[in-house]
Order: sequence, then C-alpha cells, then structure tokens
Amino acid sequence: MKLLVTGGAGFIGSEFVRMTLRTHPEDEVVVLDKLTYAGNRANLAPVESDARFRFVQGDIADRDLVNDLAGTVDVIVNFAAESHVDRSLESPGQFIQTDVHGVYVLLEAARSSRHARFLQVSTDEVYGDVTTGRSVETDLLSPRSPYSASKAGGELLIWSYRTSYGFPAIITRGSNTYGQYQFPEKIIPLFITNAIDDRPLPIYGNGQAVRDYLFVEDHCSGIDTALRKGSPGENYNVGIGTEINGITVADTILRLLGKPDALKEHVRDRLGHDQRYAIDTAKLRGLGWEPSVTFEEGMKRTVDWYVANEEWWRPLKSRDFWEFYERNYRPQDEPVSKG
Repeated sequence: MKLLVTGGAGFIGSEFVRMTLRTHPEDEVVVLDKLTYAGNRANLAPVESDARFRFVQGDIADRDLVNDLAGTVDVIVNFAAESHVDRSLESPGQFIQTDVHGVYVLLEAARSSRHARFLQVSTDEVYGDVTTGRSVETDLLSPRSPYSASKAGGELLIWSYRTSYGFPAIITRGSNTYGQYQFPEKIIPLFITNAIDDRPLPIYGNGQAVRDYLFVEDHCSGIDTALRKGSPGENYNVGIGTEINGITVADTILRLLGKPDALKEHVRDRLGHDQRYAIDTAKLRGLGWEPSVTFEEGMKRTVDWYVANEEWWRPLKSRDFWEFYERNYRPQDEPVSKG
C-alpha cells in the first residue's frame, strides 16, 4: 500500500507510522500533520531516514494540498483531530473545524482519487456515558462533549458518503489509549511526569470515572487489522475490556515510581464528565486481532519510557501547558464557571 497518514506526527498516528514501516516492508507512507501543540516531528525520528517515508507539514482542511497528496496514494488513514475533552470545553470551534470540516475535505479528496478504502480513527466516546453493558458498533451515538460530538459529526459525514456514493470507508472506535510519545496533558503521562517531579496528581472529582485503557501498540495493531482485513462500510471497536478508574491509575503510577500516596489530589470534576465507557470488541477479534499488553505491563513500559525520555517531555510542559493546567485543575470547593 501507499498510505497517506494524516495526523501522523501525533501520539497514536506516529506509532501507526512506525509500526507500518516496521511490519509492512512493501508499504510507503506519507505523513500530513499540522504540527499543532500535540503534533511533534520528534515522534517520527525513528523513521526519518527510511526511503519509504515522507513528511509534509500542512492542514487537512487545506483542500489543494490534500487533493495533491491524495492523488499519490492508495489509502488515507485519518488520525488528524483535536482530541482533548478539556480543550473542547474551552474552544469547541477548533474541534468542529478539524474533526468535521477536515474530514469532509479528506472524503472529497479520497472520492476524487477513487481510493479503494478510507479509514477514520474515531473514539468510543461517541457512544457517550455507558451506565450498563457494553457498546456495540450498531448502538446509537450519544456524545456528551464538544470533542466527542465533533468526532461523531465526522462519522456521520462518512456514513452519508457511504450511502450516497458507495464510499469504501471503515471506522474504528478506540478506547482510551496510553503509551510512549503521548503529550503530557492526558491523564497517564500527566500523572507520570508530575509524580517524577513530586507534583500533585490531579484526580477529577471522586476519581471513580471508568475507562478501558488500551496500550498504543495494541490500538495501532487493531487499526491495521481493520484496514487490511475489515470490510468497507463497517465500524470496529478497539479495546481490551477492562474497567479502570482514575484512583487505580494514580495508585499504579505511584507504586511503579515509588512515590507516596500523598501526591494524589482531588480537584473539581470536569463539566459533563462521562462516568463510564465500555465497548464490545468481538467484531474486531473476529478478524483475528487480540490485544497483547495487559494494563500492568503497559503501565510499567510507559512509566519506564517517560523516566528514560525526559528530554522529550520536559520541553512540552511549557508556560502554555501550565496556564492550561491551572485553568482546568481547580480546588473541589471552587465554584464552576460556565462562561
């Protein structure tokens, strides 16, 4: 395959690029990335010298650029997205621009180039708060944050292109992902890097919100399975099936680093905080995919990576990072501002 991987300098996208070039020696990869705060060219350093790799800096909403690149590849895999719930609560318009309009530009380019398939990397958050059972791919979408709504909006566009044009699109919905190269504002790298520096670990509310934490390598192998073995027009959940809350995440990190429990700090809960995500992954497993990394193993590997790679993450915790941090992690008794 010749792949255009959009958002390929981000956390999950860069892992997919590295994995593709490592495991599919006949493939070629073009990465298109805007290099916003969460996109990092350093994430692609291991493949920069590979003759099968090319990097282009640009926006998926740039129609001329996207059309040019789409004409040189067989497949588009779209990781490009604004993806942090907290940031979506502050600036929802940016999410609509990238996660909905950007998807439209990519769809038009892929349709014009008559690609054999298009893969959209989405999220289990489009299902909304799951109080009982597990979400399956045919469930109603019920997003509850601007982020998940923008991802659902992109999916709905794809669905319309499937019906209207017979467009060969596949959608994957991944659970909360963690691992090496993740920008340190997300819960696991934030807790790890704060604990390394003996800073508090800010736990939203009572810390009981449940997530299915998926190691990044397993997530990318799931996307690869859906791309190569899945059927166009289908959606596939990607997850492990575990239910882990914020307290457990904090306790695991503190134990692995040998840090005291006193570093845990409960802060004001997130607006509209979904309390549980849970997905059924039988459909993807039916294609032969299985996750291979347990939460305990993945957390140890992730902690060890951040300990060994301070030169990667320390520059990212800049003044802008800490200003965002102070706006979002407030004392529990502080009144909530909705303005």
